[in-house]
Amino acid sequence: MHANLLAKQQRIQDQIRLEEAQKYATGLYDEEEPEPDIYSEGWESGLVNPFNDSDVPATRVINVRNYVMPLKNIKVTSHYGYRPRFGRNHKGIDFGCPMGDTVRAAFSGRVRLTKFERGGFGFYVIVRHENGLETVYGHLSRFLVQPDQYVKAGQPLALSGSTGRSTGPHLHFETRFMGYAINPEAIFDFENRVTHTDTYTFNKSNYTKSRSYSPSHRYSAAREEAKDAPSASTSYSSRYDKKESKHADKRSERRSKREKATRSTYKVREGDNLGKIAARNGVTVAQLKKLNGIKGDKIQKGKVLKVK
Repeated sequence: MHANLLAKQQRIQDQIRLEEAQKYATGLYDEEEPEPDIYSEGWESGLVNPFNDSDVPATRVINVRNYVMPLKNIKVTSHYGYRPRFGRNHKGIDFGCPMGDTVRAAFSGRVRLTKFERGGFGFYVIVRHENGLETVYGHLSRFLVQPDQYVKAGQPLALSGSTGRSTGPHLHFETRFMGYAINPEAIFDFENRVTHTDTYTFNKSNYTKSRSYSPSHRYSAAREEAKDAPSASTSYSSRYDKKESKHADKRSERRSKREKATRSTYKVREGDNLGKIAARNGVTVAQLKKLNGIKGDKIQKGKVLKVK
């Protein structure tokens, strides 16, 4: 069965090779309608999604320590989420890449499926991992593994391509827990090529949301949550505002001291004379001369004068 699939793969590759080369040469990649959800809509979906929703726990802590990025160079071209233009969800994340990049297993596990779907993912691989997750890799040009093969994190699975519903070379990547399509950015910080934390807690109410641990994102998120659930978030936001207010007061106090120190002296600028400097600082020319031991009327540019 697998040999037939590989033969079929080679015939399709011959048909699309020229088109893919032209697209990559011109840098063309435009997101089309999101691929069908192979776990519910794809061909032979009963084989693709063996999970029973009633058996899926409400929460589960998943170990994501031993990971490898699916591509050597990570460039996100399309995020997870709803696509208003098409009225459906994009249940993974897309990475732009050239034809033939090595696609690697994100975690250790066993290859569950290697299939072809002309109207969606093209050639795709599903790997079931030891930590309970499954990952999906779509739009491939060549398989490097077979079903039921054990793979370690970082082991090559396939070569990237543009098969299926695709307008240019890229990798479609999904993270699943018992059929639920988790937002990959809830697990991975792709910009820094790390996982956000050593564990990811799956929850049926928030698995579609991404995560970020930058201070600005945490504060913005808290303020947004406060709008929707004042009783739950206002206290956090209020504490944050009070803390920021204290910092602002201290900064203002330090700035005031610096300004006072600055006002006791004056640095002579181009075009200044004693009359201008005296008038600007509320003193007489005589006082200015006495404070600085000046006998004549000439002053040097850049000289710092006492004005108090």
